[in-house]
Amino acid sequence: MLNILKKIMGALNAGSGAPETGLPDGQQALAALLVRAARASDIYDDRQIAQIDAILARRFTLPVTDADALRLRAAAFEQRAGDTVHLTRAIKDIVPLEDRPALLEDLWSVILADGGRHENEDGLMRLVSNLLGLADRESAFARQKVMARENDVPADQSPLAR
Repeated sequence: MLNILKKIMGALNAGSGAPETGLPDGQQALAALLVRAARASDIYDDRQIAQIDAILARRFTLPVTDADALRLRAAAFEQRAGDTVHLTRAIKDIVPLEDRPALLEDLWSVILADGGRHENEDGLMRLVSNLLGLADRESAFARQKVMARENDVPADQSPLAR
């Protein structure tokens, strides 16, 4: 599993700019999608920004300053990116189906970082799940895992275990 994740992260790290097709590379697409998730409720606060930076630093093994710079570039790109299809296509091209639920967990952790949920965020997650080839149920499980982690609920006692 660790080797698979390293391979994925290596593929995501492979490019740092948009390829000639106009589509973002995987790293930029993921960062922009995280920003889009944070902005979905029209509230883009410091907690969400910190969560995005932490995710980018962890996923791409970046120093915090580099993760911050990536997020800033991705935030500018996200405003120009148009539809979510282009972002998820770049991610789908390099992340195997079985590893995509972890992406949903990252997205939910950004959405929930501000302490609430908004219908626009739910709608975005339904769309993203579908575009990544995942079911709404997988998104719900990812959300529940994030909420259980935030509330320090052991995995075997979370609603997922039932």
